[in-house]
Amino acid sequence: MLLAIDCGNTNALFAVHDGKKWRAQWRSSTDTSRTADEYAIWLHQLLGMENLTLGNIDACIISSVVPQSLFHFRNLSRRYLKCEPMVVGEGALDLGVNAAIDNPAEVGADRLVNAVGARTFVEGALLLVDSGTATTFDLISSGGDFLGGAIAPGMYLALQALDEAAAKLPRIAIERPEKAIGTNTVAAMQSGIFWGYVGLIDGLVRRVKDEYTEPLTVIGTGGVSPLFSGASETIDRFDSDLTIRGLLEIFERNRGKV
Repeated sequence: MLLAIDCGNTNALFAVHDGKKWRAQWRSSTDTSRTADEYAIWLHQLLGMENLTLGNIDACIISSVVPQSLFHFRNLSRRYLKCEPMVVGEGALDLGVNAAIDNPAEVGADRLVNAVGARTFVEGALLLVDSGTATTFDLISSGGDFLGGAIAPGMYLALQALDEAAAKLPRIAIERPEKAIGTNTVAAMQSGIFWGYVGLIDGLVRRVKDEYTEPLTVIGTGGVSPLFSGASETIDRFDSDLTIRGLLEIFERNRGKV
């Protein structure tokens, strides 16, 4: 069985694939001080709820944008899974996607993995809108070249900035308001955050389409992307599993080669 780990700045995703299907998925807050031993205890308990053990897992692939956590995940794989993990961004892994930008080393592993995942079920040029800690817009050509994109702060970062910088504004939950005009402080903040980000997404997607010559399929993904379903006018489809699709595809492409 394969353990796929995707570590972002806010959350880490763990998913188990048995060779035919995904058996389970779990999320954990990213904590750079959490050791391999602590992750092993946590996984042992969750695997037990699925009638699995750490001993059932014999392969591991990791994508991480947090170097400190990557150290612990690598130790988790070596010490408890008894295998050397594949690490996206290291070695000569065949991704099926080429980073065709000024400095390919700058591309986050998560962005490349999402591109690989999207290309497993959509043909042609793609624009991926990932709503997480940051809101990223990634353009992939029909030939599989990662051409660049845009990066903006995510919704939670925007809320955190309001909370820290404006003494009288309350901390609120992200919800979709029916109206753009809020008649109280909470409603006004929810409108500004939600409809503001819908406008950000639709505006940038339209600009990218104006600049790029090929027809684009726009895919929304990321932790808060379901909020935009039915609100965004430019996102064609939503898929919360792009990352694990991409990790599985990369693992299959490189199995036995590294």
